[in-house]
Amino acid sequence: MDVETAIRTRRTHKAFGPEPLAREELLELLELARWAPNHHLTAPWRFRVLGSEALARLKAAAGPEGAAKLDRAPTLVVVSCALGEDPIQDEEDLHATAVASYIVLLAAHARGLAGYWRTPGLLRSAEGRAAVGLPDGERFVGLLHLGRPRQVKEPPERPPVEQMTHFLD
Repeated sequence: MDVETAIRTRRTHKAFGPEPLAREELLELLELARWAPNHHLTAPWRFRVLGSEALARLKAAAGPEGAAKLDRAPTLVVVSCALGEDPIQDEEDLHATAVASYIVLLAAHARGLAGYWRTPGLLRSAEGRAAVGLPDGERFVGLLHLGRPRQVKEPPERPPVEQMTHFLD
């Protein structure tokens, strides 16, 4: 699949097959994320692939309603950004981590997999952070749900590029 097609056809999926991604598949996706542009090559992103015990801890912290949403996908990856002492560098690193997250989703789609980027408040709470071992020096960026799709999704309408583009003199 070429890049333009991947960008235009990637969708958020919330219905996944039951089988988790193999470790090798995940490592391929995360290896591609390493190529996200990042100022000074800081590689600020951190990926935590949740195993059964970490998922159980997170579900306990989430409570019944939140736990049900964690069961949507068979593979969950917590993405965070390592922070430093420089607020400008931290902001740049945060954006780079978001790009790395999108690379994971786009690469998964190009392989016929499905993905969903969530930002549950639970992972900004002390209980959620503790459940997945997220230290104080890292900022939560996203929870990536990954797996095999059980649905086909059509693209939603998007605003025209002219609506969001300004050419300045």
